[in-house]
Amino acid sequence: MLHTKDTYIVTMRKDGKIALGECNLFKGLSYDDRPDYEDKLQEICRRIPEEGENLLSELSNWPSIRFGMEMMLLDWQNDCKQEIFPQVIGDEGFSIPINGLIWMGPHDYMMEQVTTKLSEGYTSIKLKVGAIDFQSELELIRYIRREFSADEVEIRLDANGAFTPTEAKEKLDRLAKYDIHYMEQPIRAGQWQETARLVEDSPIKIALDEELIGINTANRQRELIETIRPAILILKPALLGGFKACDDWTALLEDIGGYRIITSALESNIGLNAIAQYAALTASPHAYGLGTGMLYSNNFPSPYHVDAQGLHYRRDQTWDFSSLT
Repeated sequence: MLHTKDTYIVTMRKDGKIALGECNLFKGLSYDDRPDYEDKLQEICRRIPEEGENLLSELSNWPSIRFGMEMMLLDWQNDCKQEIFPQVIGDEGFSIPINGLIWMGPHDYMMEQVTTKLSEGYTSIKLKVGAIDFQSELELIRYIRREFSADEVEIRLDANGAFTPTEAKEKLDRLAKYDIHYMEQPIRAGQWQETARLVEDSPIKIALDEELIGINTANRQRELIETIRPAILILKPALLGGFKACDDWTALLEDIGGYRIITSALESNIGLNAIAQYAALTASPHAYGLGTGMLYSNNFPSPYHVDAQGLHYRRDQTWDFSSLT
């Protein structure tokens, strides 16, 4: 359980303008969570004004730093307006669909979240499973299906690797009758052969998330995709190395007929803004996982708001970066 989360904001300033990037280090999960992280970040900050984009290729083993620097450079190139991909922003802004996320916790707490999201009108619900007993989790899912058909509400599940290889297939079989959109990371990352067998045998589509972390070379990425052949990839730019890295994963997945879902990883609104604009570059029938910014009590005030219809950027609203000065 997290009560606080440290975030590194990198800036480039010139003539009163400021370009921003977020290096979203996720303790205990990021590949670059190591003791010399701040030393590396200071080094890159010294070098980036002169070396620019050429420096990004050196950062495959520092995915969160690469993400932040790529974001900052794009902001700089686009006149420091926090319009990272300005082509997606219309006269009034833009909107993209998102799923409603149900956080792990006791049964009553999860049920309360489910009923709230459904009453608000969400049509895609993602539940974290594996934290409470399986029967209680089935009860939550049965409740949704009693109230709404699969055509009305999509159910996504994320086990975060909580199932063992021996029990995963039986649980997937029991879940299948509830018309689940996908099961994300059913077993712990690193078990490629076991995951490949699940993908082949499962009645529910398998999505990979943590499995991708630390797979930073083109050959190894292709090997993973060709071995497991997942239906879906959950792409988190901060954990994979930015937008170019996500593009590389997407190309490999599309070669085998799969599709991606762009998702945030507890970014502040600065990082969320960049990810949302990146997601909006490509039309998709699938909701994104971009609603986590509401968790923070001290987030940067932004032009974004979230409701059951999606994540909305309003051009007539402004940013407030006074806390950075």
